[in-house]
Formats: sequence, structure tokens, C-alpha cells
Amino acid sequence: MTDTLPDAALDQLFRTARTYNGFSGEISDETLHQLYELLKFAPTSANASPARFVFVKSAEGKARLGAALSEGNYDKTMSAPVTVIVAHDEDFHEKLPFLFPHTDAKSWFDGPRENREVPAFRNGTLQGAYLIMAARALGLDTGPMSGFDNAKVDEAFFAGTSIKSNFLVNLGKGDPATIFPRSPRLPFDEAARIV
Repeated sequence: MTDTLPDAALDQLFRTARTYNGFSGEISDETLHQLYELLKFAPTSANASPARFVFVKSAEGKARLGAALSEGNYDKTMSAPVTVIVAHDEDFHEKLPFLFPHTDAKSWFDGPRENREVPAFRNGTLQGAYLIMAARALGLDTGPMSGFDNAKVDEAFFAGTSIKSNFLVNLGKGDPATIFPRSPRLPFDEAARIV
């Protein structure tokens, strides 16, 4: 991996990609499988891969999700072809014998569930970011957001499990009329340093 991506790819992934507030179009189940097949290869600690994704497409699923949304996120989420619930499994370590077979990584996380909350959240969040980048790579527009009641989402989609919701991502063809002018970003010297 020594070649820089062409400018068009860097634009699509970063420089001209935007967070949309309105969506249209349709997304096939095949595209959602492609999306997962890309994001699953991105790194997590000990390959733990704690993220769990619910691709909400159906009217019934949207209704269940809608009950947990803040007012400002309701219309854009209901109109999006797909809304992804990005969640994480706090018992992710049970899969480590398969995911990280060359050592006993499961034992690193055995014990009370609260000892796994931080690594599950951190790595699940990373995987949610990878989902956004994979969606952009496939030509989908995204609208990541909070602004919902996590407890209601967890009850509606993950009751009785060790899975907790983190954030939502609307997917589809973004409507350019629904975005604001790009907000500023911090310059290197304010956000980073080289030591």
C-alpha cells in the first residue's frame, strides 16, 4: 500500500463528502452486504469487532425507530432509504476465540461486563466511522447523528442482549438542498502536533 488514492477518491471520501439531512433513492440488500464486507476489514483492538449493525429499511422497523427519535431527526430518518443503528456488544469477548485465535484474548476481558464497556464502545465507534467511509466509497451519502433515546432503541431492537446502541447513520442519495455551507475545521497547529 504505497500509492496515494487519486484526488477524485479523496474528494469522495473526505474533501467534498458531506453530512446530509435529506435522502432519497433505494438501497438494495446486496449493497448493504457489500458495505459490511468492506468495513469488516478495518482494524479494531485484538480484532474484537464489537460493532453490531441493524439496517432499518422496513416500515415496521422505521416505526419502531421513530418512537425513539428527537423531533429534529424524525423526518430525515423516516425519509432515508436505510438508517443504520450502530451498536456494540459488551460481551464481544465471547467471539475472540474465533476472531483472535492465536492467543487467549477472551481471558483479557472475562469478568464483570462493566470492564468491557470502554473497549466495546471505543472499537464499536471506530467501526461506525468505517461504515461511513465504506458507504461513501460505494457512492452512498451519509447522515450520522445522535439525537435519539438510546434506552428506547435498546429496548426496541436489543432487549435481553448485551448490545447497546451508540449512534445512527442515515444512508441514501443525499439532497444537496439539505446541507449547510461547510463549517470550518481547525488548522493543523490547533488540532495536532508533531513530537
